[in-house]
Amino acid sequence: MANVQSLDPSASPLDYYGWELRRQREAHGLKQGQLGDIIFCTGSLIGQIETTRKVPTRDFSERVDAALGTDGVFSRLIGLVLRSQLPNWFQPYAEMEAKAAYISTYQAQLVYGLLQTEEYARAVLTAGKPGDLDNLLAARMERQRILEREQPPLAWAVLDEAVLLRTIGGANVMRRQLAHLLKFINHRWMRIQVLPLSAGEHPGLAGAFNILRFEDHPDVFYTEDMMSGHMTANPETIREACLHYAHLQAAALSVRDSAALIARVMEERYGDRPEQGAVA
Repeated sequence: MANVQSLDPSASPLDYYGWELRRQREAHGLKQGQLGDIIFCTGSLIGQIETTRKVPTRDFSERVDAALGTDGVFSRLIGLVLRSQLPNWFQPYAEMEAKAAYISTYQAQLVYGLLQTEEYARAVLTAGKPGDLDNLLAARMERQRILEREQPPLAWAVLDEAVLLRTIGGANVMRRQLAHLLKFINHRWMRIQVLPLSAGEHPGLAGAFNILRFEDHPDVFYTEDMMSGHMTANPETIREACLHYAHLQAAALSVRDSAALIARVMEERYGDRPEQGAVA
């Protein structure tokens, strides 16, 4: 059993969360089981979170804030905690993404993380066989909260048509994922274009990439290989990437025509029918 008193609150966001949860609980004169009764969970779960053996959820954090009257402390901390669960190589990008004023992304294989449904994201992450699937999934869903801000980043996504055709998680998962994309057709801050297969050769053949722009920071270019991510603010790289992105946007279908294609693929390829192997 980990000794919570030995936790260094400066070691990580998760350590600080556990340390602060114990401090606040004891300041209110509550045992773990008593706090668990108040927020409808077990005292064991409280202990596991206090000793960093369990990663808290946003729902848990909001209930703790309500129970202890902590003025949103844990609801604010949970974003940092969940972001810390992302792979180490990806965390710098996630931090920059959260601060960006404008996001441009080209995706050749998958729906962009900020636009993924939870079940689609779970299928994608499962393919990598991670040992901490639930934590990674929660972290990916947490990233999407930047789109819910009062002033979210302006975002533009160009998706290769192959993204729509690649079945991730089964037909029902794909149908709901494409339906989710269609929700953004009239979105004020997000635009989605589809680059059709008929476009032939194009500047995105080398792979997916993102460009982040900021109010008070140089632009950032980001791409990934199989093992890690690569981020740079080199002006020449940014200039070339922006030119490539402009060409991709020009070759892509309009936002309206893209939505029509998404809807057509959703119905024709993933229409309501039993999953393969399902029992009628």
